[in-house]
Amino acid sequence: MGKNFTKTNAGTLSNTVRKKRNGIKLFLYALPMIVIVFIFNYLPLWGWSFAFFQYKAGKSVWDCVFVGWDNFTALFGNVVMRRNLVRVLTNTFGIHLLGYLFTPLPLLFAVFLSEMRSKKFQKFVQSATTLPNFVGWVVIYSLVNSFLSSGGLVNTVLMDTGLITEPNNFMISGDHIWIKMVLLQQWKSLGWSAIVYFAAIAGIDQEMYEAAMVDGASRMQRIRYISVPMLIPTYFVLLIMGIGNFLNTGVDQYLAFSNALNKENIEVLDLYVYNLGIKGGQISFSVAVGIMKSVVALTLFGMANFASKKIRGTSVF
Repeated sequence: MGKNFTKTNAGTLSNTVRKKRNGIKLFLYALPMIVIVFIFNYLPLWGWSFAFFQYKAGKSVWDCVFVGWDNFTALFGNVVMRRNLVRVLTNTFGIHLLGYLFTPLPLLFAVFLSEMRSKKFQKFVQSATTLPNFVGWVVIYSLVNSFLSSGGLVNTVLMDTGLITEPNNFMISGDHIWIKMVLLQQWKSLGWSAIVYFAAIAGIDQEMYEAAMVDGASRMQRIRYISVPMLIPTYFVLLIMGIGNFLNTGVDQYLAFSNALNKENIEVLDLYVYNLGIKGGQISFSVAVGIMKSVVALTLFGMANFASKKIRGTSVF
């Protein structure tokens, strides 16, 4: 019995050592990515210190005047700054809320595309809709401008058919600029956003479809009662993560399409920070606005995650 007990202890110790070695090995595999995340995501947070100084480009932050919370109080204390902040937040919220109306579109696109019988045509459509995601907004602006400018294809056709008497530059005007930006975003990101849903569809148990077919379910019924319900958890995870990026609209799209006529309606928070810091030279104030944006985004993400956990019983963390 003593020998068996010794063998048992030796086996347990061996398993513990093996698990420890595997854990170290997995950690070493992940270490390069941890270092990259630290360098590119956490190390730049040192730049937040600029918000507490009257920073001048080219100087060390320690050679600048320490102003404490003055840049933050100016966000709401200065009438002009407060008015501009309300304006850009209105633009940001308006564009994002319109964008959320289209969030089910990649899910439906993936579902219907996966139902195509021709695999070659399916791959062609998927590739064609994914390609715009890798095209820069400057190139897209050039394409849109060639179609919708005063001398573009659309105006030429409309004038030749007698539908209009004078050309209209559809993109230079600030009218309906929110919906224009959202539609361009959807066109650019539709195929790329659907990739996650294609992967989720591939993971659905095919026996469920086979059982439904045996029971006489039509294709639309299989989509409605199997495909869509199985993709809903993925949809909500992506939605929660999207809410965390609610204020992160980016700069490139709005910078490319902005002009003197639509600036009031197209200037979102990120573009406002860019204009303040790079064009206006108010680096410290722009950093303060960026910090405020990060705090609000983190709060929105936490609220969305909490609501999902309470309502659906699942959350991101």
